[in-house]
Amino acid sequence: MKSFKNLEIVQNSIGITRIILNDPDSYNSLSMDMINSIQSILKILNKDRESKVIIIEGSGKGFSAGHNLKEINAMKNKTEYQMLFKKCSKLMLTIKNHKNPIIAKIHGAAFAAGCQLVASCDLAYSTNDSLFATPGVNIGLFCSTPMVALSRNVNKKNSMKMLLTGEPIKASFAKNIGLINDYYSSSKLEKEVINIATTISSKSNLVIKIGKKAFYKQFEMSMEKAYEYTSKVMAENMMTQDAKEGVYSFIKKKSPIWKNK
Repeated sequence: MKSFKNLEIVQNSIGITRIILNDPDSYNSLSMDMINSIQSILKILNKDRESKVIIIEGSGKGFSAGHNLKEINAMKNKTEYQMLFKKCSKLMLTIKNHKNPIIAKIHGAAFAAGCQLVASCDLAYSTNDSLFATPGVNIGLFCSTPMVALSRNVNKKNSMKMLLTGEPIKASFAKNIGLINDYYSSSKLEKEVINIATTISSKSNLVIKIGKKAFYKQFEMSMEKAYEYTSKVMAENMMTQDAKEGVYSFIKKKSPIWKNK
């Protein structure tokens, strides 16, 4: 596995890969280098047949403070700004389109593009003292790109309040509005995240891939089109070896043996 100066990559025998943002001095900011590194490892894992679930977490005091403001301050023109935000947006789409479910494991703060990263992941779990915010408005920079992922997870009124005020919200409220799945004490978060990742890794990797792609694609359709599309997906899914194995195993009351075919 390729090594990265700003990421720590940890893999286990059941297909769980941990991507640990490892730039604690900048609060794991999503600098250009950090974005490129995450994009690179996700591309590698998308081709890795053994990879089943990905966990993204942060080292040091928190998850991620968002873009590196020192880097932004050093930029000289609109082209450089556009390159940064386009690269970040591409990363978020890579997460959405990745074959593996991606879980955000959060402690401390997830602000601005860090909050966008949380909202872009398929699942998200945090410590009970974590904070989430889109505070760009406080420095004259509305969080327009984080808004895309945020508003697709959180309803309009709550999204707008976060964006307009820049005020942080607690984990309990983040769960209530759908930004995260759940929150736990610092001592329990690790166990809970590993439990959900292990459960997902026990399923057919092929079926999970089919389902994740269909989940996001049908969201963009009318209900009629969504049913038409997902009916075709399920029919194609039934033609896989794993679907036939799963149905047969259920009838025979035995554990399925997935072939990922």
